[in-house]
Order: sequence, then C-alpha cells, then structure tokens
Amino acid sequence: MYINFMTAKNKDIYISYWLLLITFLVALMIFVGGLTRLTDSGLSITRWDLISGILPPLSLNDWEKSFSLYKQIPEYKLINLSMTLEQFKTIYWWEYIHRLLGRLIGLLYIIPLLYFTFKKVFKIRALLSLYIIFFLICLQGFVGWYMVKSGLTERTDVSHYRLALHLSLAFIILILIFWNYLNFTYKNDLKNNNKVPYFLPNIFLIVVLFQIILGAFVSGLDAGQIYNTWPLMNNRYFPDDSSLKDLFSIQALETPSIVQFLHRNLAYFIILLFSFISTIIYSNENFTYLRNTTLLIFLFLILQTVLGVLTVLSGAQIALASMHQIGSIFLIISSLILVFKNSRIN
Repeated sequence: MYINFMTAKNKDIYISYWLLLITFLVALMIFVGGLTRLTDSGLSITRWDLISGILPPLSLNDWEKSFSLYKQIPEYKLINLSMTLEQFKTIYWWEYIHRLLGRLIGLLYIIPLLYFTFKKVFKIRALLSLYIIFFLICLQGFVGWYMVKSGLTERTDVSHYRLALHLSLAFIILILIFWNYLNFTYKNDLKNNNKVPYFLPNIFLIVVLFQIILGAFVSGLDAGQIYNTWPLMNNRYFPDDSSLKDLFSIQALETPSIVQFLHRNLAYFIILLFSFISTIIYSNENFTYLRNTTLLIFLFLILQTVLGVLTVLSGAQIALASMHQIGSIFLIISSLILVFKNSRIN
C-alpha cells in the first residue's frame, strides 16, 4: 500500500519525473562517454579519486601535476609526445565531465530512493528492482575504472572487451530505469488482449542490444577507420585481409575487419527481423495499438542505418560517429516501448 505524502497525485508525478530524469542523465552519460572515446580522452585522468576527484584542477600547478601523471602512460609516450598543456586540457575535460556525470547520477538516484524507501512509497518487489539498479550504477563506476586501468601500463588504448562491458552495463541500466518508469507511469494503462507471438519484440530488443555491444568492439578496435566503402568492403562482401575460417576463430573479435563485417551484417539481420515484425503488426487488426510505436522504430532504424553507412564512408568522423551512437539510444528506447506495450495483457 502506498502512504500519501503531500498528495497522492503529486507523489506519482514526482516519482515519474525522477525516473525520467535519471533515464535522461544515463542517456547523456552514454553520449558523453561516446565522445570521450571518439576524442581519445578516456586515459587523460590516470587516478580514480572518488571524493577528491569531484574538483578539477584549479590552478596552473594542479594542471601541470595532472599532465605529469598523464605523461607517465604509454598513450602519451608513444602517441601524444608532442601534446601541449592546452591540448591536454581538452581531453581532460571530456573525461572529467563523464566522471562527474556518473557521480551526479549516483547522488540523484540514491537520495530520492532513500526518501521514497523511508516513506514506504514502493512495494517490496519494485523497491528491490530499484536497489538492484543502484547496485549496477555503483558497479558501473568500478567497471569504468577497470576499463581505464587496461590502458595505463602496457597499452596505448583501453581493452575493447572492457569497453564493451562498460557500454553494455550502461545500456542495461538505461533499459532497467526506463522500464521502471514505464511500469510505474502506465501501470494501469495500455492493457490489451493480444500480443505479438513468440516474444518477437523481446528478441528484437536483445538483438539491437547485441548490435550496440558489437558497436563498442568496432569503436574499441578503431574498426570504423578501415574498409570505408559500402555496401561492399573494398569490392568484396567479406574483407580481403581475412578468410572465412577466421570468422569462426577465437581471434574473430580481435580482428577489426571481421568485427566491422559482423556489425554490418547484424544490421541487415535487424532490418529483416523488424520487417517481419512490422508485417505481423500491420497485417493484423488486433495489433493497431502497436502501430505508432512500430512506425517510430522504423524511423529510428532508417536514421541509424543511414548514419552507420555515413560513419563508415567518412572513416568514423567524430560528429557522424557520435550521432550514430545517439541513434542507438533512441532505437533501444523505442524498442523497449514496443516490448512494454506488447507485454500489457489483461
């Protein structure tokens, strides 16, 4: 049972706004994280100071100390030896904003959650779900540092496996928070007697998430900077620096050309799968309640496909690659709405 504070109507509005705010901030965090990666800024802060790291360098001496720490890692010694302090400040600020957003999300999530817990607003099941999300938010901080550590000693970049783990967890958090928002805000709405069979919307969502993870591999291996032609890869369907047997090798996910090949072809599969789902929805009058969301996904899918092609053709130009990542956020959110609507059965 809900216990009223202020008014029941205000309570529902505040909780919805809170969950929606966190959803937006996590999406913003993913966007900034993508730009941090694209600008090669992720290794600029070589220490993980949870409390003292809240403040950026405030004096020239502080900046020089931070720069001196950066000069000790392989990325500086092997790639950025000619970097100036002003250039260092640029990459520092991207990573700093990324970390600051992480702290902000944690605080804006846990403080209202503790208040709602004290007021006994949520039922036990919902409360457990929200605290699991908080655990994942905290875990994400450790995973982020675990990723950064991989580039501080022997490598000039972070491990693409750890980068993929970091991005995967970010999208899982985004999905869980937005699902709770939908479940709370529309808990008494959108109920229907029919649903798309075989959990097809759920499968579509999972495949899109897997595609995003592959995108992290592409980014981590700089695979978008090779084979900058489409629809073929240098006049071949399969990249000419590999053989088909390499596709089934344990090294496949460490070969940039194969990772790009997989990313391309999974996109084609996603389009085919969505076309199949759309045909079911638009050919059956029982699914009219899903058509607006299906159209929305279609628009985002087309946009994401075009951005993906342009990103490849441009050699992963930063603005296009960043827009491509933003597109993945909109696509996953709209796909989740489809799953939610399809699950609301009387």
